[in-house]
Amino acid sequence: MHIAICTAQVPFVYGGNEVLVDGLRDALVARGHKVAIIALPYKWYPHSQIVSSALAWRLLDVTEADGQKIDLAICTKWPSYVVKHPNKVVWLVHQFRQIYDWFGTPMSDFTGTPEDVRVRRTLMEMDRKALAESKCIFTISRNVASRLKRFNGLEGTPLYPPLRAGLQLQPGPYGDYILSVNRLDAAKRIGLLLEGLANAPDVRAVIAGTGPEAANLKRKAGELGIANRVEFTGFASDADVSRLYANARAVYYAPIDEDYGYGTIESMAAARPVITTDDAGGVLEFIDDGQTGLVTLPDAKAIGASIMRMMNEPQEAERLGSAGKARVAGIDWDVVVDALLKEAM
Repeated sequence: MHIAICTAQVPFVYGGNEVLVDGLRDALVARGHKVAIIALPYKWYPHSQIVSSALAWRLLDVTEADGQKIDLAICTKWPSYVVKHPNKVVWLVHQFRQIYDWFGTPMSDFTGTPEDVRVRRTLMEMDRKALAESKCIFTISRNVASRLKRFNGLEGTPLYPPLRAGLQLQPGPYGDYILSVNRLDAAKRIGLLLEGLANAPDVRAVIAGTGPEAANLKRKAGELGIANRVEFTGFASDADVSRLYANARAVYYAPIDEDYGYGTIESMAAARPVITTDDAGGVLEFIDDGQTGLVTLPDAKAIGASIMRMMNEPQEAERLGSAGKARVAGIDWDVVVDALLKEAM
C-alpha cells in the first residue's frame, strides 16, 4: 500500500511524537509498503492561529500524489487528524490539552474571555467531527483513551508505541545515581526530583535532556544546596542514554498526567525501577507500587524516601527492575502495524 503518516511538527523540536512517527514509518517500510510522512508546521499562539493550523489540514488533499492513489492515512498528533481521507485511521498521541484536561489549570493559557471561549468551542467541535470520521481510533495509552471518552464521547483502543530504534537497552550494574531522561519543561516536574534529592543525603542524580527549564533547574539545584550532587548532561546521544540507563540505580519519571511516557518504557526495558507519583497518568499503566517501581505522592519528602529506599536496598531495586523488563517485553512494532493495517483493509 501507499501510506501517508500525517503529523504536526513544531519546527526544530524532536520529541516523543517524532520518535513515534519515525518508528512507524520504518516499521511499515519493513513490511514492504510505500510510506511518506506529511508534516505541517504548528503554532499554538496567538489562539486564533490554532484554528488556522487545523484548517490547513482540512484543505489538504492527501488522497493521491503525482497520480498515485494514497491508500491509507494514519493520523497522529493534533491537528493532523483533521485531514479528510476515505481510509483514515487515527493513532492518537494527544489532543490539544490546553482546552481539555489542562483548561482552568496553570498548564493552560486559555481563559474565559469571549475570544478564548469561541476558539475553544470551535476546536472541540472540530475534534468531534474529524475524529468521528475515522475508520478506527487507536490511542497511545489508556490515559489518552480515557480523555477522549470523557471529553468527546468517542472510544479509543490503546496501542502502545515501542522504543525508538537507536537505543540499546541492556541491563547493567545497579549504580549509585538516580537518572532522569526528559525534556526539561515544567510538565515533567524535574524540580520535584531536585526537591526529593534534597531529602536524600549524599545521593547523586544525573539529568539528561534540554528544554526551557534548564537554567531554572540549575539555579534551583544551587538554592537547594545540592548542585554538587546533580549532573546536567544537556543533550545526550542514544549511546549515552543507553549507557546512563544501564548503570543507574533507579529512574525518576513523574510528569503531570503524562499521555504515555517513553521514559517509563525505556527504564523498564533496561531493568531499572521507576520512581513516580500517583498523578503521573499513563506512567501508572506500567508502574505498580512495589512490583515494577515505586509510586508516591507528588511530595518532596515522599520522593526522597523512595530515592533512599532504592539506594539502601540494591536487591529490591534489582527485583523491581527485573519485573519491569518482563512487563514491557511484548511492546513491539509488529503488534502496532498489525493493528493499524487490520482496520485499514
